[in-house]
Amino acid sequence: MPVCEIDLRVGGAYRYVWRKESTGTEMGMGGVFHEVVSPEKLVATEKFDDPWYPGEALDTTAFEERGEITKIRLTVLYESKEARDTATRSGMEYGMAAGYSRLEQVLAALLETEPKPALH
Repeated sequence: MPVCEIDLRVGGAYRYVWRKESTGTEMGMGGVFHEVVSPEKLVATEKFDDPWYPGEALDTTAFEERGEITKIRLTVLYESKEARDTATRSGMEYGMAAGYSRLEQVLAALLETEPKPALH
């Protein structure tokens, strides 16, 4: 991910670019934050540089603490049924699941290296 820019505030923009190392192919997208409610919710638009579905989408990401685990729920509202159906057929859920699995691994590794409090 050679580009990951986030201005995390209402009205702030974000931009991501993914690169497939084997081919050098890139996929970019970005949007604007409409709601930032720490630590509960983010709402932002989503538009790809080379759109593979028509229009833009509105993403709502909700975070819910359950004990020592944070559950994330992402809801995507597309501009049309056609856009939703195109996204559903794309297989994007597999890429998203892989990304969340990788995030879980990174966070678990960080927790393992975190200094433990001294016992007295």
